[in-house]
Amino acid sequence: MTSPQSSSARHKASGRLLALQTLLAVERQDCFADDAFTRFAAHANLSHEDQALAFELVYGVLRHRATLDWQLNAVASRPVHRLPKVVTAILRLGAYQMRYLDRIPVSAAVSESVKLAKGVKGRDWSGVVNGILRNLDRTEIEWPEMAQDPVNGLSVTYSCPNWLTRRWIDRWGFEAAEAMCRHTLTIPPLTLRTNTLRCSREQLEAKLGEEGYTVSRTPGSPQGLILEKCGSLQALPALQEGWCYVEDEAAQLVPLLLDVKPGHRILDACAAPGGKCSHIAALIQDQGEIVATDPEPRRLKRLESNLHTLGITCVETVEISGEDAFASSTFHDTWSRTGFDRILVDAPCSGLGVLRRHPEAKWQKTDSQLDRHGERQSGILAQVARHLRPGGVLVYSACSTEPEETTQVVARFCLDHPEFSHESSAGWLPPHAPSLTNPDGDFLTSGFHDNMDGFFAARLRRT
Repeated sequence: MTSPQSSSARHKASGRLLALQTLLAVERQDCFADDAFTRFAAHANLSHEDQALAFELVYGVLRHRATLDWQLNAVASRPVHRLPKVVTAILRLGAYQMRYLDRIPVSAAVSESVKLAKGVKGRDWSGVVNGILRNLDRTEIEWPEMAQDPVNGLSVTYSCPNWLTRRWIDRWGFEAAEAMCRHTLTIPPLTLRTNTLRCSREQLEAKLGEEGYTVSRTPGSPQGLILEKCGSLQALPALQEGWCYVEDEAAQLVPLLLDVKPGHRILDACAAPGGKCSHIAALIQDQGEIVATDPEPRRLKRLESNLHTLGITCVETVEISGEDAFASSTFHDTWSRTGFDRILVDAPCSGLGVLRRHPEAKWQKTDSQLDRHGERQSGILAQVARHLRPGGVLVYSACSTEPEETTQVVARFCLDHPEFSHESSAGWLPPHAPSLTNPDGDFLTSGFHDNMDGFFAARLRRT
């Protein structure tokens, strides 16, 4: 198997090598790009500038991959996906620098890509890489005709897989589908949620201003601030001191639907890494009991670390695994004997509502997975719902707008559980946010309004 050399006298560690290692890990291991990047960056010993370049290259290639492949295929003798994965990744890195990074000369993009190719074990691919990128530099690329083939036109123009552009066109119409595809290419804002256990939004705003940051208030979330470019988050004192938590505005609105009160007993059934869990804790003023579950010990440790930083003490974390974990007598006897006043099921899903944050998902997901996600989500929802006290509220949410994972899950649940009523979310949202609801009253951000991620949430009451 061909792979990049991790160390070599002729090819020392660089931002481009870090980007290549990350892209290959995403391709081969089907993992999150940020997890892979963090893992490799920890051992790369690079300057801040080189790490920033690597980060830009990784996310740029993942966002624009289909567009890059269209251009490369136009000048290559065979489709680039038929080349070894490491060579394909090198070509994409080179093409991204040539097409999207004006500050990097074409000559540098080509020569650095050739250096990476020389570091591939097993065969010297530098000639192939050099030839394709040189051809790309001097060739005028013809683009697909949008009117004749809108699916392929959107896919190539906005770098979305064909199955997804077809689905969005069929569901939303061409104009809305184009807006959603375009949205996947945007760089999301850095949004903070105030930790009201430590400070008010006004105090956080003043603190950030004194430290030289420029912020603006989120229009919907009453606790959100949008932070302008700030460099590394590790250098942001307010974050390290637990004054705030990084969280998209749409996600900040979901816990409000629970209408929690101090003293409530609450289950967060899919809690890690802790954004909504910590928000709920702040809403109850850290007075009550939150049972936070997750099947992965590593993610639970991250949740516990986040809660510690935020100064939250009312949460008990529980590792729970298996398809029938919430239905087990152990869970009932240990954690749910008296039931819960509120339950949040922020279900694992395709993540198609957060593609601008996780562009690797565009190339990891398929249409057929949505039904499987829906079945799993329905199973979790049915198991968890039995632990809700009469009169209690359950909120089901997902960072997706696809019906198999959202409205269909809720409709199926309500049909099978007549003891639950489906309530409108509008009354529990901030003043301007009730417009962010579908005809059934569910919270829904389509992914391109108000610069939010795509989120869905439904409010269910046990009558």
